[in-house]
Amino acid sequence: MGNEKESHIAVKQKNPIRLQEYGIGIFPTLSTKSALKKALKKKLIYVDGKLGETSTFIHGNEVITFHPSEEKPKQREYILELEVVYEDDYLAIINKPAGILVSGNSFKTVANALNQNLKKSSQADAVSPQPTHRLDYATTGLLLVGKTSASILALNKLFEHKELDKTYFAVAIEKMEKKGIIDIPIDNREALSKFEILKTIASERFQYLNLVKLSPKTGRRHQLRKHLAFLGNPILGDVTYGKEDLILKGKGLYLHAFSLEFVHPFTKEKVRIEKELPAKFKKLFH
Repeated sequence: MGNEKESHIAVKQKNPIRLQEYGIGIFPTLSTKSALKKALKKKLIYVDGKLGETSTFIHGNEVITFHPSEEKPKQREYILELEVVYEDDYLAIINKPAGILVSGNSFKTVANALNQNLKKSSQADAVSPQPTHRLDYATTGLLLVGKTSASILALNKLFEHKELDKTYFAVAIEKMEKKGIIDIPIDNREALSKFEILKTIASERFQYLNLVKLSPKTGRRHQLRKHLAFLGNPILGDVTYGKEDLILKGKGLYLHAFSLEFVHPFTKEKVRIEKELPAKFKKLFH
């Protein structure tokens, strides 16, 4: 087919998994769901010599081959130094800075900067590192990254089955309840967040500033920002969901992904990682 084919031997699966799920990231140029779907649609992927389809089940030990239809230029890396908080041969956790997208069509993304900041995995199914969840453009803190195709799959399942605990810290404005559960659907889907105020200070402009610990039990887009806004206590610096006359500008959003806790899918050890609050939080709450 003009270009050299790439091969991958499937990792043994406890339960059969569809090729459209397993194949994400097993080849460097097919690191996203949409890229994989396009390749399957163009009939460029084979499993044990037979044309692969989205519904093809992978059990393990199958030889999956990819026949690129045309030479694509090597993806440029975005030069950005990232703080690596945790790393092993399967996964990594980085501290996402504010003001950058995690992934997407933009060149300036965390995803495009991961290769230069992380060590390549020695596993047979090593792929270009991929974020396994999203943090908003303005949010700081812990971002979980998969370094092998099996790891990306396993981490996605942790999120799907709610087997990964995330804790955030935010600064919310005005008077609010000490703690509670926000159970308000988002986009007609169940959304649940727990909150607890750890400290409150008086503020001339905002009445009160509250240091709030947040535990999302679902993963809807902008969930924590929307939920606090629903309560009438939007996050400080939130230009999208804040109250028009009470938006702090120039300091960014006061939302930080503080901790991740999960059972490592390969070592089976309990992992708990924390990243201290940014300086702007500490200036408010000494």
